[in-house]
Amino acid sequence: MVLYTPGRTTSYPEDPVSSGIRIHFLGGADEVGNVGVVIEDPTGTRLLIDYGLAPTSPPRYPSEAPNIKNAIITHAHIDHIGMAPWLVSAHRTRLHATELTASLARIMWNDTYKVSRIEGYPLPWDKRDLDEALGAWEKHQFNNWVGVKKWKWRFLRAGHVPGAAMVEIDTPTHRILHSGDLDTRDSPNARGAKPVECDILLLEGTYAGREHPPRKQEEAKLVAKVVEVVERGGVVLIPSFASGRGQDILKILWNSGLDLNVHYDGMGKSISKIWLEHPKYLADAADFEDALKWSKRVSSKSDRKRALDADVIVTTSGMLNGGPAIWYLNRLRLDERSAVLLTGYQAEGSGGRSLLESKGLPIFGRRAEVNCEVVKFDLSNHAGHKDLVKFAAATKAKHVILFHSDSATRPALAAALEENGHIVHSPLNGESIHIE
Repeated sequence: MVLYTPGRTTSYPEDPVSSGIRIHFLGGADEVGNVGVVIEDPTGTRLLIDYGLAPTSPPRYPSEAPNIKNAIITHAHIDHIGMAPWLVSAHRTRLHATELTASLARIMWNDTYKVSRIEGYPLPWDKRDLDEALGAWEKHQFNNWVGVKKWKWRFLRAGHVPGAAMVEIDTPTHRILHSGDLDTRDSPNARGAKPVECDILLLEGTYAGREHPPRKQEEAKLVAKVVEVVERGGVVLIPSFASGRGQDILKILWNSGLDLNVHYDGMGKSISKIWLEHPKYLADAADFEDALKWSKRVSSKSDRKRALDADVIVTTSGMLNGGPAIWYLNRLRLDERSAVLLTGYQAEGSGGRSLLESKGLPIFGRRAEVNCEVVKFDLSNHAGHKDLVKFAAATKAKHVILFHSDSATRPALAAALEENGHIVHSPLNGESIHIE
């Protein structure tokens, strides 16, 4: 059972900061997801950036946060936002985000609560905390400075998904840049991040030591595979994350110009509507709206049955851990003409990882063999290794702190950054870094 006792179970040090900057990781240091980092200096100014959980089975939770009056949320993925309702309940924390991120919170938290009830894992917050947290948002535009005690901070575009932000912080002694989840490349729905100069860079390293193929090349390969499967009489199932990947897939298919019968199911439909209510965060809102209208949205059991005769089904969940994707796969899995196209990260223990490794996965509690074709594409919205190194160099940061990175792959990125003259820190969860 996960129970926090405010002020008693945190890993955050009790002693005040006497000089310099203290950066403490509650989670997400030597792991992907589960993010939470506290930044504080001798003025007593303290900010928490992100407070999520890792949606593994069972989930991983960060250490309890200390007393925090202001928390900045970089984007609305659950590994960055999932624990924020507890903050509001325990500490009356004010939550800061872009308008789009704040608007997505309700649907993301409701889904987290629903899954926790279905799967029987504990949450340290409940529906009452969720409702209270919805009233705790302060919404900010990109590039607008916000004052907090002796500091000021602002949001900069992160490129990961629409509305995602980097956080630039100006303290009396240091300029700090927190990357959030970062992509310097343009994607179908978001423009890439641009570096700014800083003294201390907190840099995510999801793809440390790994590179992506050229984005347009990978998109073309995806479209070619869709054509191949449809021409042989099969159905293409594309399990996709609700916020970001599913919408990108719709844009890719729409912009291909092909006459495809595409059905769109799952939580991404509701998220897409919220996106369109905040068009300034999208690379091309009109084009995305056209793509969404072009697809057939599944809204009933009869719609779902009709979708089995479609060319392409785009639906949640992206890792095949639940959602409508499991329902569709159970009905398509023995059809050798059909195909499952995986386009995102498949975590250890996920249905998608099992499918890739053994051509089978759990469906409704029992292992099921899958005879249809399974293909993996790299359409990640995280920067690859070389782009991370290039981004860090452009910031001219003296210190680079790596987080949101697997401990096995992080050393390769650390070495590349050190070769460029950065002082590199590779913290562990529960550890503080002190920089003068």
